[in-house]
Formats: sequence, C-alpha cells, structure tokens
Amino acid sequence: MSVKVSCVGGGPAGLYLSILLKRQDPSHDITVYERNPEGSTYGWGVTYWRGLLDRLTEHDPESARAVEADSVRWTEGVARVGDLIARQPGDEGFGIGRHRLLEILADRARSLGVRLEFEHEIGGGDLPEGDLLVAADGVHSALRARHGDGFGTEFHEGSNRYLWLGTTKVFDAFTFAFVESEHGWIWFYGYPYGPGHSTCVVECAPGTWRGLGLDRADEAEGLTLLEKLFADVLDGNRLIGRPAGDGSAPWLAFRTLTNRSWHHGNVVLLGDAAHTTHYSIGAGTTLALEDAVALAGALRRHTGLPQALAAYEDERRRALLSVQSAARYSARWYENLPRYIHLPPHQMFALLGQRHSPLLPYVPPQLYYGLDRAVGRLESLRRLKRWLGPKVARTVHARALASGASRGAQAAANEDG
Repeated sequence: MSVKVSCVGGGPAGLYLSILLKRQDPSHDITVYERNPEGSTYGWGVTYWRGLLDRLTEHDPESARAVEADSVRWTEGVARVGDLIARQPGDEGFGIGRHRLLEILADRARSLGVRLEFEHEIGGGDLPEGDLLVAADGVHSALRARHGDGFGTEFHEGSNRYLWLGTTKVFDAFTFAFVESEHGWIWFYGYPYGPGHSTCVVECAPGTWRGLGLDRADEAEGLTLLEKLFADVLDGNRLIGRPAGDGSAPWLAFRTLTNRSWHHGNVVLLGDAAHTTHYSIGAGTTLALEDAVALAGALRRHTGLPQALAAYEDERRRALLSVQSAARYSARWYENLPRYIHLPPHQMFALLGQRHSPLLPYVPPQLYYGLDRAVGRLESLRRLKRWLGPKVARTVHARALASGASRGAQAAANEDG
C-alpha cells in the first residue's frame, strides 16, 4: 500500500530512510524537508566502520559503492601522550566528508523519485502532511518539540568541554593526542576524511578550559592557542573552526538525549532526534543510518502504522543498550583522565582501549590492567586448547591405530613361528 511520508531533516538518517522506502515501493510519496540550503552542511568528516558498510551494501549497493569510493580508510589506532607514541592494529575504519556523504545520499534519493525541499523550515503552523511524519532534525528537533511531553525527552549534560574542528593535517590512523598544559590536560581525537583534511575534536575539563582562557577567547585566538598546544602532533598544519554568530568559538558540553517514547501518533523519531551517544565512540552517523534501516524494515513487515512504529522502537532500543553503555563509560573515562594518564605508557594505552568497560571505574587501574592481561592470557590458552584439541585427538587416535596394527602383526608373527 502506498503511503505519504514527510521527513523533517535532510541529514544522513532522513535521506537514507527515503532511499530505502522508495526501493521497497516506488509508489510511496516521500518528501524530505531541510531548513538549510543544499550543500551548506558543516562538520568536516564522519567516521564509520566496516560493519556499517556491509549493511549499506546489503540494503542499497549503489549508494554503498559511492560512499566507499569517496572514503579514506585506516586499520590502526595511534595514541600520543606528550612525546610517547603507541600504534596498535585495530578494526577497519573509514572517514568521509559530511558534505560528500550528504551529496551522495541526496543524488541517490532524487534518482529514485524522492522530493527534496531545501531552505524549508518546519515551525509555527506549517506542519507537513503525511501518513507518517519522521523527525530526523537532530538533537534540537523542532518536530519533536511541537509535541511537548509526548515523547518524554530528557537531557543529561556532561562536565567536559569539547570543540569540533577541521585540520589540514591528514592523519594516517585514528589518532588520540594528549598534551599537558599548565592548567591541566587537553586532548583531541583525529581521523582523516579526505585527501587534504581530517576531523579534530578537542576536549578538556572545565578547569582547563577556563584556565587556558578558552572560555573567553574568540575563534581566532582559540585556534592559535590550540595550534601551539598541539604543534608536534599537527606538524605545523592549521586548525579550521566554525565560528558562532558572535565570533566566539562554539565550545559545548555534550548532552546525552533520551526519550521515553520514540513515536507519538504518526510522528516517529530518527537518529539524534531519538538518542545521542558520546562522540568518543564515533557511532553517531552509524546509529542514525541503522535507525533508518530498522524503520524501513518495520514499515515493510507491518501493515499497521502503530504496530510498525512499536516494532521499530523495540528493535532499536534493544540494539542500543550496549552502545549507550559503552558511550557512557567512555565519556566517564575522559572525565576522569587524571586517574589513568600517569600510568606507565603501555598500561595507559591499554586502558584507553578498555574505556568502555563498566568494571574499570570501580577497580584500581593497575589492578584492572593486570587482571585484563591475565584474562587475555587465559583466553589465548583457551583458543590454543580449542585449536590443539582436535589435532591432538587425531594424533593420539592415529598412534593408537598404528600401535594396535603393530601389536596385531607381532601376534600373527608369533603364531606363525
């Protein structure tokens, strides 16, 4: 049955949902409304991992091929604390410019017959018509806000301050860099997204932020200071900011958003309008696209809209439990950085990789490190045992057969004698 869908928000989630719905049924009437002009996005690059690319390939091979073709990739992580550097192999990661990602998805949506309405603000009394209204307009969703307490929206604000930046330094891996200033530690996460640029997210504790004067500095002053602090990591490359309307640098405290319900009447929440997870786990775009896959699937399986929306919400809430837990503990790790930063480098780097653990905040770091190493050795022994077990069994069995055959031959010889 053909349905009319109005999607508010032209980010990755809204565009990908429109693609999937049109692929399921070309007769669906789908319009995506975006308040900003086409091509005006900010955010530099987004990161994702091989698992997401496999899912995109499964659901729309054409757009997946285009996304992969314009992505850069890495298979290592690098951590720098002052002059100390550790490099470790990791999962295959990808970075793509946010502008290019949206361009790919918008072109694909148009080719399937989706209407894209840019510079179209949803507010006041101009709520779009549709059998289904999709709120994909981000953490400050206007469509969600129109329904007051219908969704039960709550925010929890973290303590650290962070700033999204771009840089002309092209990292060759996902990079963590920690620098000690006279007012405390400041650090960034960096990853490449194109041949000439990387994303760089800077973070520090509130006392460091104020002590360095970053709370008072305008954009140019702030970038100059950060470039000096991270000069060794940036190799002389510049940082690129996005100034606020008053010329100040838009430092933020991360706000974790949750909703009691993800649907209200014929309105459903998608991506950051439904949930946010701390940027330190690099999952925002992935989760938004996975929301779109789940919603499209629920609408395909269920003929009734209430049943479809309930099934979508149930599926995604369950899928997000482990991710949201990892994000909470990752944020807490950085908020308690002094607990870990002065450990021996190999221990600090190991616990950086374990920052998602719910046990780590409650166990002395060095004890946790020792336990984790012991468990790792035990797991290695278990894997070796599982690998050796069948081989040893076959060898013993073969030797037993050979021994039995030898004894039989000797018995026969004795009887002949």
